Amino acid sequence: MTEENTTQETVADVADAMDAEAPEVVKSEAGDNAPAAARASVDGAAPDEPVDEAALNEEASRELAALLAEEESATAMDAETPSDDEAISAPRSDADRSAIIEALIFVSEEPLSTKILADVLKLDKAVVEESLSKLAAEFNARQGGLQLREVAGGWQFATRAEFHEHVRAFLKTRPSAKLSIASLETLAVIAYRQPITVPEILEIRGVQSPSSIKTLLDKKLIVAKGRKETVGRPMMYGTSKEFLLQFGLKDLTELPSVEDFHDLSGGS
Repeated sequence: MTEENTTQETVADVADAMDAEAPEVVKSEAGDNAPAAARASVDGAAPDEPVDEAALNEEASRELAALLAEEESATAMDAETPSDDEAISAPRSDADRSAIIEALIFVSEEPLSTKILADVLKLDKAVVEESLSKLAAEFNARQGGLQLREVAGGWQFATRAEFHEHVRAFLKTRPSAKLSIASLETLAVIAYRQPITVPEILEIRGVQSPSSIKTLLDKKLIVAKGRKETVGRPMMYGTSKEFLLQFGLKDLTELPSVEDFHDLSGGS
């Protein structure tokens, strides 16, 4: 996330979608900087009352996981049924079935549930569960660098625990992984409009963002800021100290103005 030009172009695109200027940034007596809207109380607590940030982040992560599960379910239900000519045939053998399942889990960004696998393969869920059990047993018996694990209601490949120190040492020598355009757009919206809820992000971006928000939360670039006192009491999000570190900012007052990004993008 050190490619300044890419970030500027992304935030410039987001600026076009914002129908109001970013909220005023003020400096508190403690020396911290945050949007004025962030001074509102959390869950009715006084502004200076300590908040259990770790608990809020964990609660937010669970909510985002539920939203992602709903999206996956809706996508499976709304998927257009292919014509007879385009229909995908079910695997002919146990070996084919295991191979296809392995490929699908590999390409999936999120843990892949048994239900989705069964829908794609056009097989009974029990059959897929049996194949998954055999595939996991065979794959993990290799004692290789990867293992097939059941995580958060789905299946995912992961590095073996005994090699985590080596993996961590290697990753420290590499630049931080780049964020997707969707995640950068979501981060820009949160940075300029915080504290902000998932529905409010949807209103600005025009697309659902739970996956991007969860990615940013996992990377500690954003944190949960409590619940908004409105219908449904949605979780609010804001940027973190890690966000300032990653982008080399002293505080939020150093964020470029939306007008600056319009100028950088040629005033479009």
